[in-house]
Amino acid sequence: MAKLLAILVVGLVMEAVGVVFLSRGLKQIGEVRHLSVAEVASLIKRGATNGNILLGVALEAGFFACLLVLMSKGDVSFVWPLTAMGFVLTTLAARFILHEHVSPLRWSGVVFIMIGAAIISWTEHQKPATASPPGITAESQ
Repeated sequence: MAKLLAILVVGLVMEAVGVVFLSRGLKQIGEVRHLSVAEVASLIKRGATNGNILLGVALEAGFFACLLVLMSKGDVSFVWPLTAMGFVLTTLAARFILHEHVSPLRWSGVVFIMIGAAIISWTEHQKPATASPPGITAESQ
């Protein structure tokens, strides 16, 4: 359980920091002003050569790898809702790294996410130990 939570924390930090770098990079390359093939191609080229976007994509890929490990080892009903803690870390990163204004109402939402994650964690501790499926022994695992 501790190992899964450590992987979750590492993955969520990678996700939050990755989103910050993606945001910075997207602000640097600008937006599509006219929807045309040439404009979109130019935007893709600028994005593919922007260090912030590339680092953001790499960190998001790292988060995805952590998520794959978590989903293969834990219950989806436990792991997936806990990934919502990424919203908490991303909000903190946006506030303190990007210096975005976060209103009290948004902070309230962050608190509700944390309460939800705490409830999910608590239910994991309340879950009875499950027996191995038929034909699988402790030695074969």
